[in-house]
This record gives sequence, structure tokens and C-alpha cells, in this order.
Amino acid sequence: MKLHELSPAAGSVSDVKRKGRGPGSGNGKTAGKGHKGQNARSGGGVRIGFEGGQMPITRRLPKRGFNNIFAKTYAIVNVDALNAFDNGAVVSAEELLAKKIIRKAEDGLRVLGNGELTKKLTVKANAFSESAKAKIEAAGGKVEVI
Repeated sequence: MKLHELSPAAGSVSDVKRKGRGPGSGNGKTAGKGHKGQNARSGGGVRIGFEGGQMPITRRLPKRGFNNIFAKTYAIVNVDALNAFDNGAVVSAEELLAKKIIRKAEDGLRVLGNGELTKKLTVKANAFSESAKAKIEAAGGKVEVI
């Protein structure tokens, strides 16, 4: 393959619409902007969220709740999902990400006690529920709080 043989993928490049270039183009005269009005003018148009001077919906709706900027969000895993690992394995957020059990590590990992655990595992996480801790230890595994 040579440089002159390269071409873009099929359908990835479309022809440029030449606006205001005569009636034959289908986009002549007003160039698709209609007749007069704010959007027909040069530099015309309104900002995002503008409703023609009417009080915008974002200002009409009441403010609700509180967002704690210091709150920690944990990636959550139930005990039954840990059965995907082999006996004696060390389970941490990295291993869970690799097996796609969690999507994102967030601010840490929290293990909850839904389901049953049949394997002996060492689980490293930021937080455990009491039931999760009991189930992991009952299966012969270890719990390590990071």
C-alpha cells in the first residue's frame, strides 16, 4: 500500500453543502435560513436554554436536596459475585475490574452480603457489611480493610 492508494472508510466523508450558491443547489438565496428573523441575521441566534424572554425552566423549578461534595461513592460488589474467582485467590478492586465485575473503582470498594460464597478467598476492600464479613470468614476466607 502506498500513500496515494489510501482512502477514508466508506461513508465517513460526505460532500460539503455549499450554501447560498444559486437556486440549482437547493440551498441558494436564503441559504436554508428562511426569511428575516433573528436566526437569519449574521451572528444571530440565542444562547442555550434561552426561551424567548420567558422565565427559563431551570429558574422556574424549585431547588431540591443537598449534594455533599465530600461524600465517598464506593463501587459495590455482592458476595455471590466473588464466586467467579478461584479458591485461595486474593480479590481486590483491580481483579474485579479485570473480570468486569465492576465498571469503575470509584472512591473504593464496598462488599455487601447478598448471596452465598462457596470459595475460600482473601478479599481486600475499603468497607464490608457485617453479613459480608461473616460469609467470607464462614467460607474460610480472610477480610482485609484497606
